[in-house]
Amino acid sequence: MTFQHTLHIQTRGRGMTELTAAVRDAVRASGVRTGLAHVFVRHTSCSLLITENADPDVRRDLETLARRWAPDGDPAYRHDMEGDDDMAAHARSVLTEVALSMPVGDGELLLGTWQGIYLWEHRAQGHRRELVVTVIGS
Repeated sequence: MTFQHTLHIQTRGRGMTELTAAVRDAVRASGVRTGLAHVFVRHTSCSLLITENADPDVRRDLETLARRWAPDGDPAYRHDMEGDDDMAAHARSVLTEVALSMPVGDGELLLGTWQGIYLWEHRAQGHRRELVVTVIGS
């Protein structure tokens, strides 16, 4: 059995938006009891991650690290057509993930106790993001 659902997420700008409940709802709607849930974001300046969902300092610290990995406005960047955050956002996306796969068992996502699924917006301004959730199994 295969099920596919599209999510539309409006971000508020740089930072993380939790998707756990939306992905969990898609898994439940799929009717799949055992299989895989795959989430793919259809953009090049944001990414997906699974990280701790209990302490928001973890997500703030990840943003601090991302600023070090790919700073806005680096004079070495050639691609800056959409502003100082343009190339930095693409680099952050490449350094992280644009797709995630998670196991499904008994019709539920099999995430760990402190794991959450997040869309990580790398642009300074908010954007409408499209994600495809595909659930495969029986």
